Amino acid sequence: MKAVSTLLVFCAAGLLAFGMVALYSASMAQVGAHWLMQQLVWSALGLVAAVAAASIDYRHWQKFAWVILGLAVLLLGLVLACGIVVKGARRWLDWGGFRLQPSEFAKLALILFLAHYGDRYQRKMPTLSGGVLLPSLAIGVVLGLVFVEPDRGTTVFLAAVSATLLLLAGVRWLHVLPPLAMAAAALAFSLAHDPMRWTRIMSYLDVEATKEGVGMQAWHAQLAFGAGGWTGLGLGNGRQKLGFIPEQHTDFILPVIGEELGLVASLLVVLAYVVIVFSGFYIAWRAREPFGFLLAAGITLMIGVQAIVNISVVTSVLPNKGLPLPFISYGGSNLLVMLTGIGLLLSVARHANARAGSLPTAAGTAEAESHEFV
Repeated sequence: MKAVSTLLVFCAAGLLAFGMVALYSASMAQVGAHWLMQQLVWSALGLVAAVAAASIDYRHWQKFAWVILGLAVLLLGLVLACGIVVKGARRWLDWGGFRLQPSEFAKLALILFLAHYGDRYQRKMPTLSGGVLLPSLAIGVVLGLVFVEPDRGTTVFLAAVSATLLLLAGVRWLHVLPPLAMAAAALAFSLAHDPMRWTRIMSYLDVEATKEGVGMQAWHAQLAFGAGGWTGLGLGNGRQKLGFIPEQHTDFILPVIGEELGLVASLLVVLAYVVIVFSGFYIAWRAREPFGFLLAAGITLMIGVQAIVNISVVTSVLPNKGLPLPFISYGGSNLLVMLTGIGLLLSVARHANARAGSLPTAAGTAEAESHEFV
């Protein structure tokens, strides 16, 4: 377990350090070191949170799962009431230039709540009421508040992570599929009546035809990857970041890396995420009780799915979702949550049961049902 924890820390720290270099290169022509200095401040806060989370026994957070979820809902409601509007979306709270994005904290709060719920109500998870209907009330409140910001990408992301956690907790497939189908139908209806997002989807289907308009980001991202080749044009020598890719420091920072440092560097970034995901699931596998298993699995899903979606978007595999690249993209709230998640994973690893055993799912064995985890 020590080797896995070391590997996890090494990859996360490597992505964080590499992200600082990539962020400065991506933004130096527009704002100099402004975004880098802000990211360094958030990084310091995140590292403090990570150390604190790693030092505290993760099981203590189970007592406050409802409170943390309630605070997250309160912040989501507050941002709708008095948040600032940026590009048509009300997603941030601003206090004298200090911006906070509550939906990022809602990710961790919802994972913590579902891990607590799955652990406490193990025997009820296979039932429709206990496994789907009751937790769906909490999930629905969070997703509804995020949806109306509007933030469709984070809504879909949270729905996918929540559904996966419920399945890992022991919910039956047949109980999950109908709510997911209804949610998918509602999302499709919403997108069909949202001109801006429907245009994005149409652009995704034919990027070249819309390269002068809504498809400009995706088109120039492809040009950036193509121009970089195997080894890149050299750090700082990228051209697509000079106004061609509007979000080059946030969602579309990977094409800047691909253009300047090449396919090799891009693949190393992908490899680092793969290692983090495998390390996280290994830690979850070795957790000493269902709460630790579900918490570690949820955090791993949070990091892994977000990385997969971002990489898929910038390579035109998926339409634009607006999710940042973990540890690399500019964004203080996301960075703080991701680093806190790493700290919680390390806490689960530190308290993991050293003896071999079966996967401690909440649905699991008679041993789980009799609460004989020690």
